[in-house]
Amino acid sequence: MNFIQQIHAAERLNDSLLCVGLDPDPAKFPGAWKGDASRIYDFCSAIVDATKDLVISFKPQIAYFAAHRAEDQLEQLMAHIKRVAPHVPVILDAKRGDIGATAEQYAREAFERYQADAVTLSPFMGFDSIEPYLRYPDKGAILLCRTSNAGGNDWQMQHLADVPGQPRLYEHLARLAQTEWNKNGQLGLVVGATYPAEIERVRELAPTLPLLIPGVGAQGGDAAATVKAGWRGTAEGSSGPIIVNSSRAVLYASAGDDFAAAARRVAQATREQLRPAR
Repeated sequence: MNFIQQIHAAERLNDSLLCVGLDPDPAKFPGAWKGDASRIYDFCSAIVDATKDLVISFKPQIAYFAAHRAEDQLEQLMAHIKRVAPHVPVILDAKRGDIGATAEQYAREAFERYQADAVTLSPFMGFDSIEPYLRYPDKGAILLCRTSNAGGNDWQMQHLADVPGQPRLYEHLARLAQTEWNKNGQLGLVVGATYPAEIERVRELAPTLPLLIPGVGAQGGDAAATVKAGWRGTAEGSSGPIIVNSSRAVLYASAGDDFAAAARRVAQATREQLRPAR
């Protein structure tokens, strides 16, 4: 299956819209592991094992591994997820945004070294910063569109005077991703849960693309409003899937030895919040 098919299949199998973000911070690890970067794999694999039947996806953030010289642990973790949860697609959160031969190497890193099913990208440099990733026909590329940070207003909310209708930048990007850029049906968009009105607008412009929605949980995004704004489908499944990410609220639900069990409880509660909103 390609990435889009994997998302639909995981949504049905686990009855879930929840993505667990894997952002391991050793300073927040439980008990004797606290501050020990050599335990990154152990911590993340325990979270995966505890939540693998509750999620639509896992999303490791590459900076949390690279900052601690733990890329080998990321490779190990990706292999572990493929082994214990082959039905759950993995999104590498890397936000790459270069062109040419450099973009080709970033694509190779994401899809060949780490075996990710999809990768997040910054589209600021245009389509040629995205095209190298589309040469992997079964993989996904998820473009930053309307992000949850306050500084996103600096660019994303600006009107484009030279485009008919003078859309905002994020609206123009959503339209391009749904149409001419989406040559092989591989694209998705990142839209922050803290802006449900913008989620709804992106969904109008990109009715079938998967939306990766961070910001539910520690960042305060409303689960029900997020689903109402972004999810489209019927009782049989979604036509416009959403991937609702929660990281810190799940990972650090407990600072004790029961951290994995606590993570499962929070993940289960979040999944239950998201399900009826459909």
